[in-house]
Amino acid sequence: MGHREDLLEGAKRCLVEKGYARTTARDIVAASGANLASIGYHYGSKDALMRQAVIASSEEWGTGMVALAPADREASAEDADPLARFAATWDTVLHRIATEREFIAAQVEVLGLLPRDEGLREAIGEVLPEGGEGLVAIFEGVPDTEVGATAARIVGPFYQALLTGLMVQSLVRPDAMPTGADLAEAVRRVTKGEVLGPDGQERGAARAEDGA
Repeated sequence: MGHREDLLEGAKRCLVEKGYARTTARDIVAASGANLASIGYHYGSKDALMRQAVIASSEEWGTGMVALAPADREASAEDADPLARFAATWDTVLHRIATEREFIAAQVEVLGLLPRDEGLREAIGEVLPEGGEGLVAIFEGVPDTEVGATAARIVGPFYQALLTGLMVQSLVRPDAMPTGADLAEAVRRVTKGEVLGPDGQERGAARAEDGA
C-alpha cells in the first residue's frame, strides 16, 4: 500500500481504538507508519482523513454483513416469508452489534458529534442514501441494482433508524437487546393494530374477548 492507503488504515484503527474526537494526527502517524506531512498532502487535513475513515469503516461493516447473511437469503428471497427473512437478517446484524462493541461505540460517538461538526455532517449526509439502499438490498436478499428509488427512499431510512437505535441500545442496555424474532413480532403487531388498547389490553386480545 502507498501512504494514502496506509493513512486511511491507520485512521480506521484509531477510530475504533481511541474514538473520533480523541484521535490526533500523531496517533494516525504512529498507527500508519506514514508521516505528518503526508496527511495534508493526501487528505488536506486530519479531520478530512478521519471523516473518510468513518465512511470507509461503515462501508466495510456493511459489506461484512452481506457475507454473514443467512445462506438462503438470495436463493429464496422472493419465496421466503418476509417476516421470517426480516427476523433472520436482524439476528445476523444483532450478532455483529454484540460482538463488535468498539466499532459500535465509535459509530455512536460520531452520531453525537454531527450537530456541531458541519464537515462531518455533510460527509455522512452524502453517503447516507446509498447506505439505506444497501440495507434494503441486504434485508430483501437482492443485489443493490434491484433496489428501486422509491424503496431506497422510503424503506432505507426505516432500516437505518432501526439499526442506529439498536446500536445505541446495545451500549446502554446490552443485556436487554431484542432478537430478530422480537423485531419481526413488533412489526407484525404494529401493522396489525395489535399493540395496546386504551385500557392497556392488547387490541387483538380485546377484540377476541368482545366476540366471545
